[in-house]
Amino acid sequence: MDWIVLLPPVLAIGLAMSTRQIYLSLLAGLWLGTTILAGGNPVLGLREMADQIVTVFTNETNASILVFCLLVGSLVGLVQASGGVRGFVAWARERGWGTSTRGAEVLAWGTGLVMFVESNISNLTVGAVSRPFFDDLNLPREKLAYYCDATCAPVCMMIPLNGWGAYVLGLVSAQDVAGSAVSVLVGALLFNFFGLAAILFSLALALTGWGFGPMRRAEERARDRGELLRPGAQPMITEDIARIEPPDGVVPRARNLLVPVAVMVGMIFVGLYVTGNGSLMEGSGATAVLWAVGTAVGTALLLYVGPRLWGGASVLSLEEAMDWVVKGASGLVPVTFLLVLAFALGQVSQALEMGAYVSGLVGEGPAWWMPVTVFGATCFVSFTLGSSWTAFAILIPVALPLAQGLGLPPALLLGAVLSGGLFGDHASPLSDTSIIASMASACDHVDHINTQMPYALVQAGVAALGFVVAGVWAG
Repeated sequence: MDWIVLLPPVLAIGLAMSTRQIYLSLLAGLWLGTTILAGGNPVLGLREMADQIVTVFTNETNASILVFCLLVGSLVGLVQASGGVRGFVAWARERGWGTSTRGAEVLAWGTGLVMFVESNISNLTVGAVSRPFFDDLNLPREKLAYYCDATCAPVCMMIPLNGWGAYVLGLVSAQDVAGSAVSVLVGALLFNFFGLAAILFSLALALTGWGFGPMRRAEERARDRGELLRPGAQPMITEDIARIEPPDGVVPRARNLLVPVAVMVGMIFVGLYVTGNGSLMEGSGATAVLWAVGTAVGTALLLYVGPRLWGGASVLSLEEAMDWVVKGASGLVPVTFLLVLAFALGQVSQALEMGAYVSGLVGEGPAWWMPVTVFGATCFVSFTLGSSWTAFAILIPVALPLAQGLGLPPALLLGAVLSGGLFGDHASPLSDTSIIASMASACDHVDHINTQMPYALVQAGVAALGFVVAGVWAG
């Protein structure tokens, strides 16, 4: 009956995709998991579920991400109320940016590509910069959420000069592998077939306008009927926050957006440097993004309200600014609650040792088949847990010794683990990066997953084929 540990996340994901009730689905999966932990007693399972939800807040990384989400709402509210978004759109159009469908999509893709420092900051920046262009051109929110997702985790892992690289290096260093951990990681990037496929596939879609499946239908809906969201959709950020207009008399200026965003990006490096004791590669990404968005909110307040302190004309009064800080944060309560449930379900799945069960299924097999097997196992773990980093922690200690035992290049199997982890981060409805992509684009989360899934599966198929070929070559 070991397979029963797979049921909680599978139930949650299946219910979410079939009913579109993401909160209820996560609660159902969570209750099933805690009932199993409680020995099959559903009443004790309810008590355990409450304990698991409370435990989410005791984890420093989880708490940082939750506070980050609320502060993002404050920043979004302030920037829009100041006229920063409208000013940036006018400034960008004067330079010919985002004036066509292709231009807007390439802008979103390019913004995600250069924001490789941290995945959540990448999501936020792509959404904040690109959403006005997508809305004006009748491009669906689902398409923007896809670009947010396709260019956050994959780019961060392909350019690992960030917390992602530091985390993987730490896991690799703990294994007895030939060569340095850095050389193995650099070699693995060449075998990160899913990351490469996600980045190149999204670029191809941006350049050609091609599409298929639910995403194509969403594009037709937005183009023909002007419906940016599916009728009845529940966006991860309320529309009254997503469509804030500046008060009368406020002159839209691009700097009201660019200055807080620039400060936020710059503070990422400062946060990584400080928390890493002088090393960017050893810093805490969760802490760094919290510092960054908090500093950005403070900078926005100073920029919009500060001039009144020295006799100038303020963009917003102090009362107006603080109102938007609170209103903006309240608009992000739904996504924060969703993250709490996703984190709790991940905790329960780990307590049930689901990852260890799946990694134990990898077992013996011909050397040429092992890369695609490791890729598939990591895909399943990361998808059901909603966490690439947890999948990395479970599978890297399995994959690297396996590579040495079979005479395969360690970089090849590490690339398989990285690819599988990225698939879950990119495609799972439980992934925090996918949830924040829905938030950043003001999209319904289940609609984001439904429209993105066929693209993610195509990319996973290309990656799987690549690992079969690489396995034959190496074996």
